[in-house]
Amino acid sequence: MLIGSKNPASPATAIDNGENIFDVTTANFEDIVLKASMETPILVDFWAPWCEPCKQLGPILEAAVTATNGKVRMAKINIDENQQLAQAMRVQSIPTVYAFFQGQPVTAFTGVKPASEIKMLVDQLSAMARKARPDAINIPETLSMAAKAMAEGHIEVAQGMYMQIMAQDENNADCYAGLVRSFIALGDLDQAGFMLEDAPEEVKKSPAFAAARTALDLVKEAPEAGVTDKLAAAIEKDPADHQSRFDYAVALFAAGQKIEGIEQLVELIRRDRANERKWEEDKAKTQLFKFFEALGPSDPVTLAGRRKLSSVLFS
Repeated sequence: MLIGSKNPASPATAIDNGENIFDVTTANFEDIVLKASMETPILVDFWAPWCEPCKQLGPILEAAVTATNGKVRMAKINIDENQQLAQAMRVQSIPTVYAFFQGQPVTAFTGVKPASEIKMLVDQLSAMARKARPDAINIPETLSMAAKAMAEGHIEVAQGMYMQIMAQDENNADCYAGLVRSFIALGDLDQAGFMLEDAPEEVKKSPAFAAARTALDLVKEAPEAGVTDKLAAAIEKDPADHQSRFDYAVALFAAGQKIEGIEQLVELIRRDRANERKWEEDKAKTQLFKFFEALGPSDPVTLAGRRKLSSVLFS
């Protein structure tokens, strides 16, 4: 769509929405786009409220940028309010999109593009930024290594990896949750609790965050010293003592004996199903699902536990 001014230029200020998509004006273009692009690629979308193609392209751009979690950002420039800047950038029709990195435009296009092309462009910009920063880490690979270190009991090693990721992407939910879990594993429950309370809103919405909170809640349920042995003795004396078995399972799990805790709940469910008089309905299953959530859906202990539960429920 060819540019045709509908409104006189009016002063405006950049409004950063707290994430990675924000408005820019002629006055602050240098600081908010050119200087900021020295570290992070920035897409610059020239648009206008009356431009129908702009309304089609905008959401596609925003979705692709949001998916990068800050690796690529996006500046929106209303050409009606910033005609001088549009002229300086030789914008002749809208929508026009420039990509800036390290203070320079690296590519540009006009018109509406399909989501697949926009994603490819954003991926290329992310790769360009990684190549320009040899110190940047591969986040998915590092997350995998950290999870492996946690599983093998190398908590401090995993914690160091999570710290590296946080320095590069502080809103990475899997990393944030992993760091919380590392503090739980080290027994620093206060720090784990502080991180959960102080987490970014974006992180708090993630399943990984919810699982970390559940993990902390379960650890806090750990009984005092000696209680576990008493519960074990009670079950040995009366295998039908469901409440003691339930408490024993919770105590085992909280003490780090995850497999044993799960096995006790599965056994409780098996015994309960064999009785005509049911114990507290679904209490054991609800607790078992909390265990699974705290461990994570892909944890080998969770997978084995789900198989054992299925064998009881569908036998």
